[in-house]
Amino acid sequence: MAVCDTCGNDYDKSFQVIKNGQTHHFDSFECAIQKLAPTCEKCKVRIIGHGLESQGRFFCCDHCAEQMGVKNLRDRA
Repeated sequence: MAVCDTCGNDYDKSFQVIKNGQTHHFDSFECAIQKLAPTCEKCKVRIIGHGLESQGRFFCCDHCAEQMGVKNLRDRA
C-alpha cells in the first residue's frame, strides 16, 4: 500500500505515475489529475486531454487561448 500524494489516503489499490523522472502515488485518477494535469490559463479547468500550448502557456481550447490574446491556435486541423 502507498499513501496518495494528493489526499493522503493509504489505499491497497494505489498506483504510481512517473513524470519527469519523479514517482507519484495516487489512490484515484481524480487525485492524479488534480496533482499532475496542467491548468487552463483562462478558465482554470484541469486539462486532461491534449489541450493547447503556446510559449509555455496551457489552454483547454482555442476559445480560451484567443480570450488571452493567443492567436493562430486551432482545436482541429
